[in-house]
Amino acid sequence: MTSLLQLRQVTHFYGNVCALRDVNLEIEPGAIGLIGQNGAGKSTMMQILLGLIRPTQGTATVLGHDVRTAGIRLRGRVGFMPERDSILPGLNGIEYVALAGELCGMPRRQAMRRAHETLSYLGMEDARYRRLEQYSVGMSQRLRLAATLVHDPDLLLLDEPTAGLDPEGRAAMLALLDTLATRPGKSLVLSSHLLGDIERVCTSAIILNQGQVVGKGRLDELRAQRQQCYQLHWEGDATNFLAALRQRGVDVQVDNRRDQARAIVPDGWKTRLFFADACEHSVLLTGLVPEEEDLEAVYHRTINSSEASERVAPRSAV
Repeated sequence: MTSLLQLRQVTHFYGNVCALRDVNLEIEPGAIGLIGQNGAGKSTMMQILLGLIRPTQGTATVLGHDVRTAGIRLRGRVGFMPERDSILPGLNGIEYVALAGELCGMPRRQAMRRAHETLSYLGMEDARYRRLEQYSVGMSQRLRLAATLVHDPDLLLLDEPTAGLDPEGRAAMLALLDTLATRPGKSLVLSSHLLGDIERVCTSAIILNQGQVVGKGRLDELRAQRQQCYQLHWEGDATNFLAALRQRGVDVQVDNRRDQARAIVPDGWKTRLFFADACEHSVLLTGLVPEEEDLEAVYHRTINSSEASERVAPRSAV
C-alpha cells in the first residue's frame, strides 16, 4: 500500500524559532488526528504537506509526490480547510465554491456543477445564492468544507474545522466529518486541540510536542501502551492490605477518602491476587474496576513520558 504521507528528517525554523525538529514520519491512508498544544508544530506540518512552505531541512511526500515539485499534480488530489476565515466578501455561496473548484484545475462549467452538488450534499441548497457576509459562523464553516470537497480530493487536510461553533453546530460538523472519514479510497488529516473531535472521527493519531513527534499509531494501539490500572474500593483497615500490594510491585495511590485507591499493576498481574491479599488481611473489597483511558489521558501520558525522557537525555543542538 502506498503511504499517504512521508516526512524525512524535516526541520523548520522561523528565524531562531524551531517549529519542527527532525521529524521522521510515514502514515498509511485513513483518518488521522494531528494532536498538540498551540505552537507544537501542527500548522507548520500542514503547510509543508501542502507545499505552501519549504522546510529548512528534509523532504516531504504526499500521495507519492514530492511536495516541492508536484504542486499542480497535487492540487487536484488534496483539499485544505484552513483554521482562519477564508471567505471572500461580495461572492455568494455557489460562486465561492465554484471558484475553489476552478483554482484546483476544474473547467468552469464542471466546477459550477460540482459546486451545486457539494452544497446540496452538505444541506445548503437554500443558502447557495446568499451573500457570504450574511452567513452565520456555522454556515461559513460548512461553506469552507464545501470548497474543500468540491474537486473530490483523495486527501482532506482540516485545520480546526469546529473552531467557533456552538454545540449544535459542532455536532453537525463532526457528523459530516465522520461520514467523510469512511469514504472508500479517501483519507483525512484532522488537526484539532479538541481531543473529543479526534476520537469521534479518527482511527489513528500523531502527537506533536515542541516540534517533535512523540507518539503515533492507531488509537487502540496508543491506549494499549499504558500500564494496567484498577480503581479499588474497600471496607475495613487496609493498611496491611495496601502494604502487601506494594510488596508485589503494585503502585498504590490512595484517595483522600482513605477507602479507595488507584492501583497500577506490573506486567503479568493476576486479578485474583487482589482478593487473596484482601482476604489475608481481613479487608472486604467492594469495588474492583479496570480503568479505561480516553484520548486525553493518552495525550498527557505520552507528553509526560516524552518530557521525562528529555530531562534524562537533553536534546542535542541542531
